[in-house]
Amino acid sequence: MNYTVQEIAAITNAQIIGDKELLVKNIAFDSRIIYSTKNTAFIAINTKKNSGEKFIESAIDRGINIIISEHYDPQFEDITWIIVENAVEFLQKLAKYHFENSHLQSIGITGSNGKTILKEWLYQCLWNEFPTVKSPKSFNSQIGLPLSLLQINSTHQLGIFEVGISKPHEMEKLENIFHPQIGLLTHIGSAHAANFESEEELINEKIKLFKNSKTIIYNGDNSLVDHKIKELYSSKKLISYGFKKENQVFIKNDIFKDESVIVKYFDEEIAFPVHQRDEATLTNALALITVLKELGIENQKIVEKINALKAIEMRLEAIEGIKSNIIINDSFNLDLDSLKTALQFLNEYKKPKKSLVLTDIVGVNSNSQELYEEVSDLVNEQRFDSVFLIGHEISKFSGLFKAKTFTFINTQELIESKHLTEIENQIILLKGARKFEIEKLKDILELRKHDTVLEINLNAILHNINYHKSLLKPGTKMMAMVKANSYGLGSYEISEFLQHHHIDYLGVAFADEGVELRKKGITTPIVVMNPEQHSYEAIIEYNLEPEIYSFRVLELFYEAVQKSGYDKKYPIHVKLETGMHRLGFKGFELDQLSETLENKNLKIQSIFSHLSSSDVPTEKEFTLNQLETFEKNSNYLIEKLGYQPIRHILNSSGITSYTDHQYDMVRIGIGMLGESANPEIQKQLQSVVSFKTVISQISLVENGESVGYSRKYKTDHQTKIATIPVGYADGIPRLIGNQVGNVGIHKVLAPIVGNICMDMMMINVDNVPNVKEGDTVTIFNAYPSLKEFAAYCKTITYEVLTSISPRVKRIYIKD
Repeated sequence: MNYTVQEIAAITNAQIIGDKELLVKNIAFDSRIIYSTKNTAFIAINTKKNSGEKFIESAIDRGINIIISEHYDPQFEDITWIIVENAVEFLQKLAKYHFENSHLQSIGITGSNGKTILKEWLYQCLWNEFPTVKSPKSFNSQIGLPLSLLQINSTHQLGIFEVGISKPHEMEKLENIFHPQIGLLTHIGSAHAANFESEEELINEKIKLFKNSKTIIYNGDNSLVDHKIKELYSSKKLISYGFKKENQVFIKNDIFKDESVIVKYFDEEIAFPVHQRDEATLTNALALITVLKELGIENQKIVEKINALKAIEMRLEAIEGIKSNIIINDSFNLDLDSLKTALQFLNEYKKPKKSLVLTDIVGVNSNSQELYEEVSDLVNEQRFDSVFLIGHEISKFSGLFKAKTFTFINTQELIESKHLTEIENQIILLKGARKFEIEKLKDILELRKHDTVLEINLNAILHNINYHKSLLKPGTKMMAMVKANSYGLGSYEISEFLQHHHIDYLGVAFADEGVELRKKGITTPIVVMNPEQHSYEAIIEYNLEPEIYSFRVLELFYEAVQKSGYDKKYPIHVKLETGMHRLGFKGFELDQLSETLENKNLKIQSIFSHLSSSDVPTEKEFTLNQLETFEKNSNYLIEKLGYQPIRHILNSSGITSYTDHQYDMVRIGIGMLGESANPEIQKQLQSVVSFKTVISQISLVENGESVGYSRKYKTDHQTKIATIPVGYADGIPRLIGNQVGNVGIHKVLAPIVGNICMDMMMINVDNVPNVKEGDTVTIFNAYPSLKEFAAYCKTITYEVLTSISPRVKRIYIKD
């Protein structure tokens, strides 16, 4: 976009206060991730849960001088204001005007699953055929789609945009903004299905996007989808794809026996080799081929493009580095959109110093001078200490970068210079095109080098938190439990992410956990759930807030506060015993408690208790008794105190099962990691943790031979045995050896055979098709799930996660 403030006001019927001639090229909606303030306006979006107007001052502090808002704040009189009736409707109106005046060919993708992957695959195949614009990340909502459309510029000939809905009637609004010429419907599944009365209603809502499309490409394996599209859009060009032979586009041959996949496209055949043969990947490949054919791409070129297709690595990895560095690895692709995303992610970390490795931007059809001027403007605003440029093209423009800048022809030159290995206590962002192979830098800079990794998806955590928040009243606070190293996932990394997303409180078990977070820059209030006597000085020094559960603890902590010279009322959190019989004040002790607190410089910040069985439906009566006890005793204590502390009792399962008892705050733990005892709730949550390794070696073991220590497994036929580099020192219990537990390879479960070793274990891969050394092995995620793995171990998911060894490398992914 490229409009003056006056032009924007005319398009949207908005009011202007300030300079009408200022230029707007970008609109930011999140003050935390503003990566550039040049020609950028901040839009304050108000929702039922939150008000974007609270963050206007933060945006102005970052350098924004144009604000789009529903209200004017006269204290910022030097700022230009665009005053609108409704911020979301303003955004949609502007995007509609911009799209309808762009005159580009458009593809609109909707469905339950596969939208983002197909968008990225299409972009990889088409960017060098047409100047192409696409949705960034998964921007497909009432806000995301308009922001995506506003990226269109005069050079673009093709636009690929994904469109998502979560409730009825949303698609009508989005179709009014964006009406694609080619409509693509992917798989219809359970995503957001809970908000629709039936699958038919969900399908009817999704296909409203195609009201004005000329061509509709859809997955015809779903008979209801096939029926509804033919019923409503029989006058349009319809092309169905899928596994069923009734589709116009389908797979002709046996995908597991033949080396290549043969796709039948009407009367033509297209053959190509594929490595992944799971249903989702092949279905997406059929959709891709169909769109490419519709755009006139020849068969031979389609095969070439599929062969060159890169894995969709829509992720940023944050990895612990040598010399106390954090390595943010985004060495998978490079364009302006992904650079902006990486810079946003960088801003979530609070280390004062940072460095950047950046390569040539490959495959962008634009003027080099203009391109690298824009790149340097973005980079300069981040105030990097050092910038390392790799490639002939970008090195020509090194003078545009304000930081201390070094240039190299290739990655090997940078490695040999040793510059990166001299950096200490910084964030190092690796951002490059694949051809430069800057992932080699990650291998040099990472602290732990191990094929066995624990991947933590941060966006999945955020999704799970937001799902639980959707069940709460707007004002209800949330405490996230990050004790036990955030259930084994990494206390600082998870806390930093949660702090960035405005979590109200963090909960730790012991003071040293909270001290470590404070030392690393976490400023969110932290409650210490088990404050040991020797830790009171540290609690006070690092502004932590202790749980107080007995008179002994109360008196000892008060003495420590007095001794410290703390001259205000120190915040404490009082635990009430309601039936779990672990810790807490009992009802008959409340009079004494309120009397003891008189004239002490302590303030009860919250009153809380803990539900022992909220995840057990058969214990509902007991849980309701706990809730009744808490209501009675907390009310009594509040009356005695004469002021109103925060109250909280619900844990993750309590939030979903006893929502009416949310009080002022809830506590989320395993729920934010995507685990629930309720199968219906489980469907709404996203998996957060993947424990992975690779196959080190595959051997053919003859009939009657043994595998592993103590010869516990002997073959009864010639057996294919794979060895993987993970064992009980990594957190795999020995009890799941000898065919008790399974691991996943190519979405097939393979049994663990023989005794599990300290650093290795063996698996039977006879039933795994196309298995080879180096293949990824899933210890748990989906095949098997975390719950299934815990069942092998005869324990709960909490114990599985907290048992994973610190030597296992943690990788933090943001899709």
